[in-house]
Amino acid sequence: MGAIVGGIILFVLGAISRFALEFDLPGFDAAALGTILMVAGAVLFVVGLLLTLRSRRTVVDTRQDAAGSVSEHRDPPPTA
Repeated sequence: MGAIVGGIILFVLGAISRFALEFDLPGFDAAALGTILMVAGAVLFVVGLLLTLRSRRTVVDTRQDAAGSVSEHRDPPPTA
């Protein structure tokens, strides 16, 4: 969950730097910094989302014996 929140924060800071701030420093471009932060935030958000969704899978093992009875075993998802 931390990566998702971190991605959102980076994206918001990048958008503020890109669209709302105007300052001039030699060798420093606020618009480029904002764009870099927004891209990094989006990537971090997607990676965090994929990691969260991957950890929610449940393994189901279904077996049928010779008599026709079916048994099912579910492995709970790993806890973080």
